[in-house]
Amino acid sequence: MRLSRFLAAAAFGLASSIALAADPDQAIRQALKALQPDLPIEAISESPMPGLYQVQLKGGRLLYTSADAQFVLQGFLFQIKDGKTVNLTEQAESQGVAKVINAIPSKEMVVFPADAKAAQKTHITVFTDTDCGYCQKLHSEVAELNRRGVEVRYVAFPRQGAGSHGYNTLVSVWCAKDPREAMNLAKARKDVPAAQCENPVAKQYQLGQMIGVQGTPAIVLANGQMIPGYQPAPQLAEAALAAK
Repeated sequence: MRLSRFLAAAAFGLASSIALAADPDQAIRQALKALQPDLPIEAISESPMPGLYQVQLKGGRLLYTSADAQFVLQGFLFQIKDGKTVNLTEQAESQGVAKVINAIPSKEMVVFPADAKAAQKTHITVFTDTDCGYCQKLHSEVAELNRRGVEVRYVAFPRQGAGSHGYNTLVSVWCAKDPREAMNLAKARKDVPAAQCENPVAKQYQLGQMIGVQGTPAIVLANGQMIPGYQPAPQLAEAALAAK
């Protein structure tokens, strides 16, 4: 989610020309939309901190504002309880990410199922680029993840954007008669036969940008927690099973 334009506007005096509404929800919406009309607001509610409202954006990201929308914060809200610190922002954002990611139809992903004999099962969703070295390293351990009960669901994230080599390869993978085999070829740095069809590659790339993916592999656990980058199969499986 790119909020730099929004924050730049806020720095010059958030909502200075907005007449306050009696309803905080309406005041906040009016103020934020005046600064960035395309800001994808999903919900506004009182935050756990008295006097502070949280603005849920599409894709899971959060902003915090005062009730009159004259002050805005972007960052983490922590709660200290019983001597422990809880990142409330991270919890709420993970829930939003999980909602979006787990709604992707399986037919739009390249899925490597978990071993049917595994004692426990869960899944991870991996934003991948076939030209990415660490994506290739992760893929070499997919069989081990499957054996440990982790289903690997691939979605596309061509880092160089539309029209790049990675983008075209991902399209060919998704349009192949056997996408799993095509993914195996691509991750082994072998040529994938060119193919074209209606595909979700561009849509998934935009989704990744919306939820804050900045590089690949970006791994999303079942609970929405994001792991940026490669992790060895034993550690990744442990984290995935704990988050199911």
